[in-house]
Amino acid sequence: MTKQIDIVPLVIEGIRNRKGKKITIVDMSEIDGASTNKFIICQGSSTMQVASIADSVREYLQEQEGIKPYNYDGYQNAQWIVIDYGDVFVHVFLPDVREHYNLEELWSDAAITEVPDLD
Repeated sequence: MTKQIDIVPLVIEGIRNRKGKKITIVDMSEIDGASTNKFIICQGSSTMQVASIADSVREYLQEQEGIKPYNYDGYQNAQWIVIDYGDVFVHVFLPDVREHYNLEELWSDAAITEVPDLD
């Protein structure tokens, strides 16, 4: 039996490696019909930083645990990149795009945890 790895701390580290801000964990594991167990949402200040944060998360999980995403999308315009790890979806936004889609509000019945910025 394969041990289940909690990738959340690894994702957060990958985000922080590129100075991603306003990290939020949306735990939907108790919600019937949710497409995944957790969203990890963060933001970067430019399209270049959004892409860099997403790259960092993918590289960090690959290096630390050999974990590759099932899929990812959004690099074309890098305003919102989503990385699919099955039980965990990572969303990297530009601030105005994050505000527009407001995933935290959409899943407001989920357990929401704000992760403090490092600086």
